[in-house]
Amino acid sequence: MLRLIFSVLTGLFGAALLHLVIILALPHYTGKDAQTRVLAEGDPNRFYLLSAHNDDAGLANSDPFLRTAVCAFDLEDNPVRFTAKGNVPFWSIAVYDGASNEVFSMNDRTSVGGALDVLVATPIQLTGLRKSLPAELQPTILVEMSHSQGYAVLRTLAPQASFDEAARSFLAGAGCEAYAPAD
Repeated sequence: MLRLIFSVLTGLFGAALLHLVIILALPHYTGKDAQTRVLAEGDPNRFYLLSAHNDDAGLANSDPFLRTAVCAFDLEDNPVRFTAKGNVPFWSIAVYDGASNEVFSMNDRTSVGGALDVLVATPIQLTGLRKSLPAELQPTILVEMSHSQGYAVLRTLAPQASFDEAARSFLAGAGCEAYAPAD
């Protein structure tokens, strides 16, 4: 009986200690999620090119053969349209919600004519757009996202130094803009 009581007390003490450590460590990890880091890059609805070294937000492009840009967005008022054109050997985009769950991804092989043209919207916004789809959105891929906040990661391949300028130009010209249909 004494062993049982000792085991129960040891378990309770261990659980209390573990919870205390977790609570004290929580401030260290708060604000280090991907959404917070992308938001720290700057204004929303704009792609930011990442360098090979950690920036102030703690983001970096660690692959020497890829160039990467990130964009935070909020669908509260308007959908967001992602666009890019250029002569690069490969590109890919991934859209994540605020909890870093991947909502959508594609690359140049699955795009229309090799150009990026994606519109991300809430279910209500998408329903409104589909009722009378504007002509400029006919070739656009429409993506539904239930959360209003998110971010996108756009990557392009630069396998040799001679591809670097085209890759950087592709990312610099990429659009991550709120879309408001013309009335």
